[in-house]
This record gives sequence, C-alpha cells and structure tokens, in this order.
Amino acid sequence: MKNYVVAFGLALSGLAAGAAQAQTVTDTDGNGVYSIEELKAAYPSVDAAKFAEIDQNADGSVDADELQAAIEAGKL
Repeated sequence: MKNYVVAFGLALSGLAAGAAQAQTVTDTDGNGVYSIEELKAAYPSVDAAKFAEIDQNADGSVDADELQAAIEAGKL
C-alpha cells in the first residue's frame, strides 16, 4: 500500500508540473489562427524554422489543431 501511495503522489506531481508548463497562446488580432509573433509571446523559443514545422499545411499561420498537435508531439 505504501508503494502505491508514493507512486500515486509522484504521478500527481508530474501532472502538476506539466500543467504549470502549459502556455496560453492569445490570438491578439482575432483572426482565428496564430501568427509567429503570437506564438513567440507564449513560447519565446519559437523561431521561423520551428513555426514552419508546426504550420503543417504551410499557410503561414497555425490553427488550433496544429497548435495542439505540436504540444502533444513535444514541439512546444
């Protein structure tokens, strides 16, 4: 039982750390997609190459699905 409680506590700690690292990207111009500037505001390490990698359809912006996929893939 003691090992289970410790493992559960560690799992919760990991979830809390992941939630603390989550960023909020704001669509400042309200166009429904994110520009490189909007992503950089939440993720300062995003450069043109990283943005192009996240922008899967290469339309010059990142939509909510592309953003979610990048987060899930550990790109952000």
